[in-house]
Amino acid sequence: MTEKAAPPELTGWKKLAVDFGPLLIFFAAYSRFDIYVGTAAFMAATAIAMAAAWLLIRRIPAMTWFSALLVGVFGGLTLWLKDETFIKIKPTIVFLILSAILFFGLLRKRNYLKSILGTIYEGLTERGWELLAWRWAFFFLVLALLNEIFWRFFPTDIWLHFKLWGDTLLTFVFAIAQAPMLMRHGLKLDDKKKDDNGSQAED
Repeated sequence: MTEKAAPPELTGWKKLAVDFGPLLIFFAAYSRFDIYVGTAAFMAATAIAMAAAWLLIRRIPAMTWFSALLVGVFGGLTLWLKDETFIKIKPTIVFLILSAILFFGLLRKRNYLKSILGTIYEGLTERGWELLAWRWAFFFLVLALLNEIFWRFFPTDIWLHFKLWGDTLLTFVFAIAQAPMLMRHGLKLDDKKKDDNGSQAED
């Protein structure tokens, strides 16, 4: 019985463009006009990013759907009610939902993080996956709290800079910081390289 092939994924600059392109458009439009024009541009850019994902891999990743849904809801409320609060709390809602999903899964003895990233961290033990899921669940709570602090107590310019650069950098640093734990729990970073080199030698 053959294993079902993993669905195609966006990688490299294509993934960065789809994931962060709309946010960069939001920042540029806000800087040139105001937050309402920025929000409209954000919504349009998100729709374009979804179309780009479909053209590139013939599917739209679940996280892209999730983000687009919230951008549509909170962006629409922002424009309709002329209240920038909605677009500012959108990241808080995203992080809280992600955290809740991970906590819910862990309490039910199901690791949703592994379901999504299983092909990335090959060789990681069940204990490693459990620790990683707990850490990301708490980290998303921290990001939600930070977003609340920045939009409530700082000007919009500061909040947007944090959203564009701050939580992106924090997420990158947090992900890198998990490497020692992952390696202690079975992740072998050299395995794939060895396999690739072996395949090339055979060819």
